[in-house]
Amino acid sequence: MKKLIFFCLFCSCIAGLQATISIKRMDPAFWWCGMKNKELQIMVYGDKIGNARASLEYPGVTLQKAIRLDSPNYLFLYLNISDHAKPGKMTIQFERGKERTSRTFELLQRSKPDRDYTGFDASDMLYLIMPDRFADGDPKTNVIPSMRFPAPVNRNDPNARHGGDLQGIEQHLDYIQNLGVTAIWLNPVLENDMPGGSYHGYATTDYYKVDPRFGTNEYYKGLIKKCHERGMKVVMDMIFNHCGSEHIWFLDRPSKDWFNFPNGYVQTSYRLTPHFDPYVSTYDKDIMDMGWFVESMPDLNQHNPHLMKYLTQNSIWWIEYSGINGIRMDTHPYVFFDSMAEWCKEVQKEYPNFNIVGECWYNTEAGSAYWQENSILDKTRNSYLKTVMDFPLQGIVREAFMSQTDGWNGLNRIYDRLALDFMYTDPMAVLTFLDNHDTDRFLLQKPDNLGFFKQAIAFLLTTRGIPQIYYGTEILMHGNKKESDGLIRLDFPGGFPGDKVNDFISADRTPLQNEAFDFIQKILKWRKDNEAISKGNMIHFMPTNGIYLYQRKSGNKRIIVIMNGNDATKNIDMSRYKEVLKPGERGIDIISGEPFVCTPEMNFAPRALYIVDMIP
Repeated sequence: MKKLIFFCLFCSCIAGLQATISIKRMDPAFWWCGMKNKELQIMVYGDKIGNARASLEYPGVTLQKAIRLDSPNYLFLYLNISDHAKPGKMTIQFERGKERTSRTFELLQRSKPDRDYTGFDASDMLYLIMPDRFADGDPKTNVIPSMRFPAPVNRNDPNARHGGDLQGIEQHLDYIQNLGVTAIWLNPVLENDMPGGSYHGYATTDYYKVDPRFGTNEYYKGLIKKCHERGMKVVMDMIFNHCGSEHIWFLDRPSKDWFNFPNGYVQTSYRLTPHFDPYVSTYDKDIMDMGWFVESMPDLNQHNPHLMKYLTQNSIWWIEYSGINGIRMDTHPYVFFDSMAEWCKEVQKEYPNFNIVGECWYNTEAGSAYWQENSILDKTRNSYLKTVMDFPLQGIVREAFMSQTDGWNGLNRIYDRLALDFMYTDPMAVLTFLDNHDTDRFLLQKPDNLGFFKQAIAFLLTTRGIPQIYYGTEILMHGNKKESDGLIRLDFPGGFPGDKVNDFISADRTPLQNEAFDFIQKILKWRKDNEAISKGNMIHFMPTNGIYLYQRKSGNKRIIVIMNGNDATKNIDMSRYKEVLKPGERGIDIISGEPFVCTPEMNFAPRALYIVDMIP
């Protein structure tokens, strides 16, 4: 009898131990008091958590609703965080029959006012870094055994992980700052626990976690703090269009409509004109909007309100948590227009001085300008996107600067592109660049001299807009993506254990590399706090004689830029430029440091370049 009683008690205890609810994650893990949007979504994930009832008691916080979707393993809680809520820890109770569990959720105090989150603008120069390819500061994190796909490092394979990390970037902040950089844009740093390693970062598997091969959330936050202490900003790369196929959303789909084309892979057309094509078919519009970028990156359906709420909250969480100064949104037009517009609006509402740049990859100014907020090209809707990327200009810069300038070609192609700036709501908020991680390098091969290279760099750093330079440009890194994208994402020499050359130091660079580095550094340091460049208006002259001349002016501050777009000397009658430059006017050429005097006739050597700081 005693054995029977003991057995019954034992079984009862075991049943009691099993009568708990398994919760694997809650996103976000914490939030803040005092946000403008009072509604907070918490995604709860766990075995059959959707069958549980949630409750909480906390002053100023109410549970408005609990949403259950197709998968029983998700529960979406919607809380109202009133202005009366104070920082502290609340307990959220979960009940399912006799099963019980609870989780602590913390409300934090905001560290600074929303207006103190300052975005990037035309006074900045963005330095684009692919973390896996820049520097390996901690080889111990190259392989994380606890990850599902701990891809090994193989630097001989351009498409494998190479081991770069956040610590490597931090170790070279002196180099970056010394170059004259004011803002760093990092390609995605979030977890990409994917087969093959997904070194580039564009197949997110956890939106709230830095990839452990790069570092930790705290390390990322600390890196941003160190950048801020040096006067440098940080831009975070985000992706709303798709996630990685190993994300829990794809492995266990919250609802049937969480992804576009949920029955299987349908590739996008990669054609973005359906957004504004007046004759567009529904078929073409859907394929563009809803098609998948690649099979390993399933396309998210942002018209699902719970998904879009999650993504919007996630971007706000990273701004508030880490203090980033901007977001670069990948594949911006591949997402539904209305969803992205609402997201931009929400971020602007929370952080009025923040900035977002969208990757709007068009070959025409009309396509790019269509996406800038308050566009003159579509009065029926607003994207609320402050900054777009100038792919139309990027697409022609190499040929324009390398070829000879006649009445139509060479630098006239630059002139003609800028003449279309009337389409942009704000040309000064356009991101300009010669290349990036998705394009061929500006230099396809090692140059023999820097004539056209210097002109292109000078134009990038003195014309309208927000300039961006791709890591390694300053040391003449070159290549094309014909055989592999990895060939335009090569390792920075000296950033990795065993490198025989360290191009982070001048002693290891070639004379031509040092000439390029010094040239870019000189302009960048001069460019800082120069309102003629960051705020000034622009007047340019058509290069009918092979010479491209333009003025940037703000108040009494005037800059004159002159380029000879030919490999031959040009003798020029300067009278045509008299509205901005008269004979006898003087200045200092910031490149050579020599005085500049305008005379009625002037000779310009082959590929001559002047950036003249005019004397008032």
